[in-house]
Amino acid sequence: MEEQVKAENNLSTEEKFKEAARIVFTKKGYAATKTRDIAEEAGLNLALLNYYFRSKEKLFEIVMIEKVKQLFSFIAPALNNQETSLDEKLELIAVSYIDMLIANPDLPLFVLSEIRNNPERFGKMVQANGSILRSYFVKQLGEKNKNINPVQLFLNFLGMMVFPFVAKPVILTAGPVSEDAYIQMLEERKILIPKWMKMMLE
Repeated sequence: MEEQVKAENNLSTEEKFKEAARIVFTKKGYAATKTRDIAEEAGLNLALLNYYFRSKEKLFEIVMIEKVKQLFSFIAPALNNQETSLDEKLELIAVSYIDMLIANPDLPLFVLSEIRNNPERFGKMVQANGSILRSYFVKQLGEKNKNINPVQLFLNFLGMMVFPFVAKPVILTAGPVSEDAYIQMLEERKILIPKWMKMMLE
């Protein structure tokens, strides 16, 4: 019983550090973040952070791998499903991906900042998750319209889903748009993005 409680406490401590690291890395980026910043955000002792993760780099790798998996691996099963049509994929991915990003709104900015700061490391992580650009979905895009590079079509599709999250601060202040109106706009995009993609493919 004591061992179980201890394991739960250990897990709780690790998760507190990881959650604090997600927040601080997203705000400051890897280079500007200090382990002390993460410990303070977690409300825990710096020595305890070093005990669990040994270094800022180790903690960053853990958090970054989780983020990359969320952003890319989330749709991998849908991308490579040979039983669903292209239209079905467009609709399923648009809904699922936007829902995932609503639940994790900091995700695109976090990943984009690290692509800029360390593209080589990010590239290796993406390769480890398999090549999206060689997916069955991209093949279907190419077969549907042979006059457009399917990679261009995929980038458009991904961009239409991700960009509103990257541009959220501008959308909320330049409009001005309320938080509720912003979420409504995202809900509408679940329907509009597949329609726009189908128009591009015609």
